[in-house]
Amino acid sequence: MTKPRISFALLAAISFLCVVDAMAQHGGKAEPNRIKFGKGRSSTTLTARLSNGQEMEYVFGAQKGQKVTVQNANTSAFDFRIFNEELGVETEFESSRIFTLELPATGDYLLFVRKKVGGLKTATFRLTLTIK
Repeated sequence: MTKPRISFALLAAISFLCVVDAMAQHGGKAEPNRIKFGKGRSSTTLTARLSNGQEMEYVFGAQKGQKVTVQNANTSAFDFRIFNEELGVETEFESSRIFTLELPATGDYLLFVRKKVGGLKTATFRLTLTIK
């Protein structure tokens, strides 16, 4: 009795369809980057290079009543917002140099950083996030 042979092309096609299906279920969007603080630290600095209109997503955990402060070193090129639909938190995009928000509930919050359109086509942001 001979064993059935599956061609490499067929296996590749099946694998490709599985990946496409998985991406479609998740919108093809990458998970946000988890912000982790160093031991004994309450703040961290985030940096990345973005092009016009591009956005970077982060997620951080915080407790009810804690204050989150975001310091934006480049307000002319970048703005940001903090969001958690389930907890009823959604700020507008902020261009402030320093922004503070008292959190209404314990949970994970999203931080979106966006490169404004205009000026240099690409730039590097530097945000400092502090939770106390």
